[in-house]
Amino acid sequence: MKKIVLAFDSFKGSLTSREVAEAFIAGVGVVDPKVECCVVAIADGGEGLAEAIVGSVGGEMVFTSAHDPLGRPIKASYGLIDKGVTAIVPISSASGITLLGVDERDPLRTTTYGTGEVILDAVGRGCQRIIVGLGGSATNDGGVGMLRSLGYKFLDAQGAELITTIDILERVTDIVPPDNSPIEGVEICVAVDVDNPLCGERGASYIFGGQKGADMPTIVRLDNALRHYADVVARWRGCDIADRAGMGAAGGAGFAFGAVLGAMPTSGIELMLGVVDFDNIIADASLVVTGEGRIDRQTVMGKAPAGVLRHAKRAGVRCIAVGGGVQWCDELKDSDFDAIYSATPDGMPLDIAMKKEVATTNLRNVATSIIKEF
Repeated sequence: MKKIVLAFDSFKGSLTSREVAEAFIAGVGVVDPKVECCVVAIADGGEGLAEAIVGSVGGEMVFTSAHDPLGRPIKASYGLIDKGVTAIVPISSASGITLLGVDERDPLRTTTYGTGEVILDAVGRGCQRIIVGLGGSATNDGGVGMLRSLGYKFLDAQGAELITTIDILERVTDIVPPDNSPIEGVEICVAVDVDNPLCGERGASYIFGGQKGADMPTIVRLDNALRHYADVVARWRGCDIADRAGMGAAGGAGFAFGAVLGAMPTSGIELMLGVVDFDNIIADASLVVTGEGRIDRQTVMGKAPAGVLRHAKRAGVRCIAVGGGVQWCDELKDSDFDAIYSATPDGMPLDIAMKKEVATTNLRNVATSIIKEF
């Protein structure tokens, strides 16, 4: 019996990674119901990381009280695996952009405070390892909100404690860590899906600030403020790592984890594939199928399907990609994918293609075509 491994990221706004796989399996069954389909839900550090890992290795999703990016009470979810030893905490759960309306986005105010609250809840449950996924945040606070919830204080030149996001970033002169850190002895792993530094033209503010509600004057202000904050941290820590890859993830939360907490960000997809033992899963596979909602240049520049491709090629297994849509470019044409397919028929409008029932049918149909060919 042939074995196909299905490792899809979600088709954002349309289908979860599990729903994508189920639609594909239905199409496989039309051609050959005897084909074994092994499903590994994946994510690269952004939304869906906790659900993907829990769905792949077993565990449970739990809820805790926290505060959203504007300080409003919410219920935030995260995953528990390894019999409660490991927690999967997505920053999007308490600090995500989807928690705000478009007119509420204000990176001068939004904070990662709620993410720290979720981490504390996991520690309180006895978790010894926290995997934090940095993707989909509404914030540009350099992680200071999260640090405040963990007990860190930010002081101005007169020794007064600063509270709000922009005040901390622009006016901080000293950082006071907690006397007894609540995360002392807890292993923290940070998963990212971008490699941006903290500041500059490729930094958090310039690249992601616009989608979080910042106009150009605000972007410039935030970038300058993050540079000031980074300089203070550098003097405090004795080293400057603001320019390293991943420091700009989640509006600079990657910097807070790396520079302040000593947890350097790593590739989200590589971390996840290690957690689910992906290399062992694909060892006897005939084909690996991966994909995401839109396959384009960024797909091969570090997104989840690129990680799946690397592992498949290393194992000598053919790997193809399926996207809700495909934007062809030289990077895709030169990639190592054995084939790339678009599930959406030519000419179908995007708003129609993204409807759940339409996307399901399209995936079923493309799966049937792929199995006939491969």
